[in-house]
Amino acid sequence: MPADRLTRVLADHVASLEEAGTAKGAETVVVGVRRAERDRGPRFLLEGEGDKEFMRMNSNSYLGMGLRPEVIAAEEEATAEFGAGPGAVRFISGSYRAHLTLEDELARFHGREAGMIFSSAYAAIVSTLTPLVSPETVLVSDELNHNCIINAMRLARPVGKAIYAHNDMAELDAALEEWKGKAKRALVVTDGIFSMRGDHAPLDGVMELCMRHDDAYEENVVCVVDDSHGVGAFGRTGRGTEEYTGCPPVDVLVGTLGKAFGVNGGYVVANHATIRFLRESSQMYIYSNPITVGEAAAALASLRIVASTEGEALLDRVRALTRRFEQGLARIGIETIPGEHPIVPLMIRDTHETHALVGHLYENGILVTGLAYPVVPKGDEEIRTQVNADHTEADIDRVLSILEGYGR
Repeated sequence: MPADRLTRVLADHVASLEEAGTAKGAETVVVGVRRAERDRGPRFLLEGEGDKEFMRMNSNSYLGMGLRPEVIAAEEEATAEFGAGPGAVRFISGSYRAHLTLEDELARFHGREAGMIFSSAYAAIVSTLTPLVSPETVLVSDELNHNCIINAMRLARPVGKAIYAHNDMAELDAALEEWKGKAKRALVVTDGIFSMRGDHAPLDGVMELCMRHDDAYEENVVCVVDDSHGVGAFGRTGRGTEEYTGCPPVDVLVGTLGKAFGVNGGYVVANHATIRFLRESSQMYIYSNPITVGEAAAALASLRIVASTEGEALLDRVRALTRRFEQGLARIGIETIPGEHPIVPLMIRDTHETHALVGHLYENGILVTGLAYPVVPKGDEEIRTQVNADHTEADIDRVLSILEGYGR
């Protein structure tokens, strides 16, 4: 069948997105990377742009790990020894030593008993939340949680759901109070760092409420945090939002290897019993291939750097560059949401103007991400910029100069 009628429906849908200005559009294609030199960070070559160099202000590689020679070498050596792919899922072909070592060291990094890795952080949160939800569980979620949490909640079958206003502890308190006696188990789930804005959850307050209401639920109030943008990039030693807020360890912590650690994959850390349960019940763990041995080796090399004094120096650097950028934005009059995390949103609050400024920055060799409705609420249209440790002071000043020139 030619599917001609469905094809017209699909084409019309994409056309409507383009007309509304909410379509993602064509993706840029990277065809080359020029390493950092002197007072200039890495530059990227794009398909169709010839020798024009672009600076990335839209990368999650907060510490620049993806381009570090020792991380690349670890992946190359492991790939040469064990091959390019894992061969099958772990319960069929088994695990490689690199997978197990990485899980152990991630658990120790976060002060937990055990850990397990997934093919992505998206898979990790979906395959962690859904098996933890029973028919007598209430799910309680921040309204600005990431799409992966939203979709995990759609897949789950709880007795009820409660959405509280962003970072509103009074609403979280009320939700837990309301569901007493109606649910055996409560799962409170939040991002650590909210990826669109760069602000963080008050995890100390979240955990205080979870513990306060815990006795009222037969199977506990369980706190699940997706800190994918926080781990490796936030807190004095990169332990994420827990460290920054000084809260006790949350019950289940999800992180990623694909942002600050610069590689690929996701993970979850918790106590032994929870991880053992998830290995037997997480669908995307059981039925999906793990990350490759090369990726596991690269992630392990990156984790060991982050956990060292060199990692602390990189974190100090990215914080200093973030302060420099935020201070410059304040000087030239661009609204942002200040904070220590290297996500720095430029709050443009208009879809057309957001697209125009993204285009201006692109013309001047700066790659950023414009976010419009429905990715963000109407009136919160923004340009998300992300500072990396392999940027330089001159790089930051150049972006500020381009932004100031546009304003004039």
